[in-house]
Amino acid sequence: MGDRANHSQAERAATLAVELRALFSKIKRKLREQGGRNDLTPSQVSVLLRLENDGPAAVSSLARAEGMRPQSMSAIVTSLLEAGLVAGSPDPNDGRQTLISLSRKCEKLLREGRAARQDWLTNTIQKKLSAQEQEKLAAAVDLLTRLVED
Repeated sequence: MGDRANHSQAERAATLAVELRALFSKIKRKLREQGGRNDLTPSQVSVLLRLENDGPAAVSSLARAEGMRPQSMSAIVTSLLEAGLVAGSPDPNDGRQTLISLSRKCEKLLREGRAARQDWLTNTIQKKLSAQEQEKLAAAVDLLTRLVED
């Protein structure tokens, strides 16, 4: 009977994994809709978030960090420059290089997008879930946190 229980538990875990992935995709899509990413490609978003987290960087450094060729990164950075989302300035340590950083416009868009997503999620939780359901959600968040902790 132990084997049957283990098999049943493994099937349940596999079903939960499929359901969680589908649910997270839907949540991510909803949050993206609320945040207004202005039709940025995933690569552009990744570069902007890297610059936000790591600070200014040269195109070659961004390319290495993103695992792509410098020519491909140059195309991404050029489109971000044209959109006014990043700015270039001379590298104080190496005048031959340009450091790319977020523009004030981009910083504002990132802040506003996060605030919009947070507001939408907060309001949706308040509107759709009772106090008891919010407690269950808090417990689920604790369990999900355990899944991703090392």
